[in-house]
Amino acid sequence: MKLLRHGAPGAEKPGLLDKDGKIRDLTGIVPDIAGAVLSDAGLSALRGIDVEKLPEVTPGTRLGPCVAGTGKFICIGLNYADHAEEAGMDVPPEPIIFMKATSAICGPNDPTLLPRGSEKTDWEAELAVVIGKTAKYVNDADAMDHVAGYAVANDISERSYQIERSGQWTKGKSCDSFGPVGPWLVTRDEVADPQDLNMWLTVNGEKLQDGSTRTMVYSVAYLVSYLSRFMSLHPGDIISTGTPPGVGMGMKPPRYLMAGDVVELGIEGLGSQRQAVIAD
Repeated sequence: MKLLRHGAPGAEKPGLLDKDGKIRDLTGIVPDIAGAVLSDAGLSALRGIDVEKLPEVTPGTRLGPCVAGTGKFICIGLNYADHAEEAGMDVPPEPIIFMKATSAICGPNDPTLLPRGSEKTDWEAELAVVIGKTAKYVNDADAMDHVAGYAVANDISERSYQIERSGQWTKGKSCDSFGPVGPWLVTRDEVADPQDLNMWLTVNGEKLQDGSTRTMVYSVAYLVSYLSRFMSLHPGDIISTGTPPGVGMGMKPPRYLMAGDVVELGIEGLGSQRQAVIAD
């Protein structure tokens, strides 16, 4: 299934994408794409619905972030071998973990707001993993049982805030609009192998990222297991698993976003996003 949320910011309703590409409304069927709905039992119940009887949503309706109730937005740094090479850094001996504030989460096609004083806002196409069942001290073999599904994410980053100012990376990762997720949550049964997905990103139509999850250093299963050693993962939590080469910081000379730019990105089987860049 491809689950989604549609409507105005803060007032999104649950929905799904039918086999013909039409958005159907799940209002009254489930309260939201969150919590117990993301469990195996919750998703199984949704599969039993007669989709053709669900009301259609007006084409062009805004899509919100595809999951609600996210308590943690966890990001993994330098998790692609070719991206680490691009950055001139060694592959980390353990996953690099940092947090993105949940207030950064937005819809897949919402505008990217350049924060005041921004000099080096960058892009990062990433595979997002959405947790469906609480995970604590799980092993690699059982880790995927705790995954509801996958989505496209753009880990937008203000590099001068992230790297050149004192403190942790969080302030360069958490500005409003820096966490578009969606367009839909694709349940894990529809993704044969999350470690074999092509991904891409363009800026103003120029392809700058063209990679694959095949070059991930730490797999989805390993990351879920690893993170569960340090914190409980709960339904709706998002793990953004790193980015392939082609980010602006790695270019010579570096290239960053400016008001008026348009970023588009996507992952094989998971849909695509489009963000217009504007000044906040």
